[in-house]
Amino acid sequence: MTPLFQLPIDVVVMAAGKGTRMKSRLPKVLQRLAGVPLVQHVLNTAAQLNARSAVVITGHGADQVEPLLLAPGQALAVQCVRQEPQLGTGHAVQQAVPALADDGVVVVLSGDVPLTQADTLQALIAQCGGKQLALLTIDFADPTGYGRIVREGTQVQAIVEHKDASEAQRQIQEVYSGIMAVPAHFLKGWLGRIDNQNAQGEYYLTDVVKLAVADGVPVVAHKITDPLQVAGVNSPVQLAELERAHQLRQAHQYMEQGVRLKDPARFDLRGQLDCAQDVEIDVNCIFEGQVSLGEGVKIGANCIIANCTIEAGAVIHPFTHIDGEKLGVSVGEGALIGPFARLRPGAQLGAQVHIGNFVEVKNSTMAAGAKANHLAYLGDATVGERVNFGAGSITANYDGANKHRTVIEADVHIGSNCVLVAPVTIGAGGTVGGGSTITKSTEPGALSVARGKQVSIANWQRPEKTPK
Repeated sequence: MTPLFQLPIDVVVMAAGKGTRMKSRLPKVLQRLAGVPLVQHVLNTAAQLNARSAVVITGHGADQVEPLLLAPGQALAVQCVRQEPQLGTGHAVQQAVPALADDGVVVVLSGDVPLTQADTLQALIAQCGGKQLALLTIDFADPTGYGRIVREGTQVQAIVEHKDASEAQRQIQEVYSGIMAVPAHFLKGWLGRIDNQNAQGEYYLTDVVKLAVADGVPVVAHKITDPLQVAGVNSPVQLAELERAHQLRQAHQYMEQGVRLKDPARFDLRGQLDCAQDVEIDVNCIFEGQVSLGEGVKIGANCIIANCTIEAGAVIHPFTHIDGEKLGVSVGEGALIGPFARLRPGAQLGAQVHIGNFVEVKNSTMAAGAKANHLAYLGDATVGERVNFGAGSITANYDGANKHRTVIEADVHIGSNCVLVAPVTIGAGGTVGGGSTITKSTEPGALSVARGKQVSIANWQRPEKTPK
């Protein structure tokens, strides 16, 4: 027999179910956990096994499921096969048989069981060894609804579905998780022999166990104790419960690495978060996409941060929204952001930059020490060192058809309530008087004022309301 580490691994993912209890137009396997579709979690785990391929069995909502699975960017080759009509789990895997080579180990997974860990599956594959049927099992205090593991001594003899189980069998607490590893050539033969003589009138994949026993092929169980790894999703309640359990587990992992979370129960990660030493994160923060936090970064409460790099010592005050999307956002060392600030794609902030309350920055660079502390908008702007951008001021970057850039050179002071109409350059060291609308570039060091002349009328009487 070829050593296990040389045997190809092919993954079969069952994703054809309707998911009626989800009460959603979205197929169950596309419901999101930690921001990722359930079935994508399963494929991501399969990729960690260095699987040769994945065959996903689709059915209900296949026209929605398959485009996601076949989109560019998957870490392993994915092929979809349809199960129509849906006549049980055995019938589902039968549809995958033509796509499976005979020389590998097949790992059968469920598209609605998202949190099985790769090391658990590696242990299961090791027990299969290319010559045995290996089942992933767990003990449940209440095993209602699950297939029971029937043993003779240490050997598994059968899996009995709950509806077909006798009263004695229903007392068994060891249950089948729905996950197995099996040599492909054995599996193909057994699938051709299963029938639907049961209470449901369906073709059960679990019947391969009794066929293996009849053929003298050992059936072994890899029992785990972590229910989160085998938890499936059938309803919005179960999805929410799994989300919270998953997020709490992630929170504990970060705290073990040294991250200070004010309340691990109020932490949400929906992507990849990298944290250096002494990072502090307050409550109700959401991290999405790719986020990197440098040493000593402090994140205030109720922030949403996505696709962003925040350098050492920066402080993100409460209620700040940062989303770099495809362009990304970067925040320099020691910067102060918020509260109630918004950084949009392409915002690149240097060291010691200050972005205050109700300030929005989009597709703009701000050099070291630049400040926009109140009620401002900087879009498509290049801002030099130590610029002070006044309250209520904006760069008018859009002419109704095209975007244009504003350049504010070093040491410029922009007064309050100014409009800089792009394309325009404010020369180094210049000052723009409050309330000005600037439409032409200014010379370095100049004071520029562009507003109507003030008029005061002495002893002016306000109109009075006419009596009814």
